[in-house]
Amino acid sequence: MTEPADNTSGLYVGLISGTSADGIDAALVRFDDHQPRLVHALTHAWPEALRTQILRVAQSETTLDLDAFGRLDVAIGHSFADAVDTLLAQSGTLASAVRAVGSHGQTIRHRPTGEHPFSLQIGNAAVIAERSGIDVAADFRSADVAAGGQGAPLLPAVHAMLLNTPGRTRVVLNLGGIANITVLSAKGDVFGFDTGPANGLMDAWCLRHRGEAFDRGGAFAASGQVHEALLAELLRDPYFPLPPPKSTGREHFHLAWLDARLHAVSLAPEDVQATLLELTARSIAMAIDAHAKDAFDVLACGGGVHNPVLMQRLRQLLHPRELASTADYGVDPDYLEATAFAWLARQRLLGLPGNLPAVTGAKGYRVLGALYPAPRDAR
Repeated sequence: MTEPADNTSGLYVGLISGTSADGIDAALVRFDDHQPRLVHALTHAWPEALRTQILRVAQSETTLDLDAFGRLDVAIGHSFADAVDTLLAQSGTLASAVRAVGSHGQTIRHRPTGEHPFSLQIGNAAVIAERSGIDVAADFRSADVAAGGQGAPLLPAVHAMLLNTPGRTRVVLNLGGIANITVLSAKGDVFGFDTGPANGLMDAWCLRHRGEAFDRGGAFAASGQVHEALLAELLRDPYFPLPPPKSTGREHFHLAWLDARLHAVSLAPEDVQATLLELTARSIAMAIDAHAKDAFDVLACGGGVHNPVLMQRLRQLLHPRELASTADYGVDPDYLEATAFAWLARQRLLGLPGNLPAVTGAKGYRVLGALYPAPRDAR
């Protein structure tokens, strides 16, 4: 599709909190000649009580009444607005210099199949617009789901823009709470899907048994042994053999899901952690072997790139393909997702599609996101 005359170059902010809810990633992104360039980025910590509530809701451990739901939506919106304020202050940027904020929000349910499919992200965008004085684009998944798509993943278009190598097949691997791959084929085609859990289950198990939000350096997993029978049981989950397009989240792969499969075995916590790491690595390798056999390399991004034990295991399973970080190619692995939502905000202002039907399974290209204009008297 030909882009219209560009009157929306300049600065944008992208915001996302992933399925692990380990912080709000905020990226200040400049677009010149349609290409995104990261100017400044940070991860804004959640208030601990709010993060605990988010995780309980996302894992179906609690059900909210409408009043509690409304309060949670607004509280998350304020935390996202705090992230914008901190980002602008740290970078010395005036709110008036930013064209728009793209807010992914916090996913609390992702149900893209069934009689009435939906994907629900909260974090009141009107609060962000009011607080920041910047127009906000949000709710990026609903239009794709309404068109019969999965609403996810939404990163492949940006992966193709930044990391494509013409004539050679490459995989971009996002290691967030959930793992997803983008296959950039030698023919120029782009497709992708969620492979299953990445950090989400490991983080939750580590929090339960170590009181820490994540397994720093993979040390907890490295201290244990993979339990092959448990691994085989976990890999029998019907999600793994499903053909793409497909997507998943914490509402499927959560601690209750794991606990139901642990009832027949008695394992040390570190052995479970080692098995969860192997589940992540094995399910990713299986997906790449099945759908990108000719890939010459795999470029990883997301929080999982900082887990050397996971990266080493992936290297072994993906051999002879090279595994590298997107950082080796000039793309910050920690803020690629936030950069993508800055791009989606710009697409929304331009009236251009943000989805790739070959990835999500939607009936066609759709302009994604709802726009929340800032009050004209703000700031």
